[in-house]
Amino acid sequence: MCRNIKPLFNFDPPVTPEEVRAASLQFVRKISGFSKPSKANEDSFAAAVEDIAGISERLLRALETTAPPKNREEEAAKARARAADRFGT
Repeated sequence: MCRNIKPLFNFDPPVTPEEVRAASLQFVRKISGFSKPSKANEDSFAAAVEDIAGISERLLRALETTAPPKNREEEAAKARARAADRFGT
């Protein structure tokens, strides 16, 4: 799993289209091996990002949970603490 792709489900405030698109871009970069596609592949790359973003938004809308929404700031603090433990920063 690409470390830059963050979980997007069940947060308060809800995920934004920009966050979904950023995760989709990271996914396409990961599976294609391109951080920036060539001119010949640019259209296919952009279409894949948009397709995956649309599918991801549909998935996030369809998912259900009884768990309370997670707080973004609290989750970010937990991630920083894990990184500090792991990397000693």
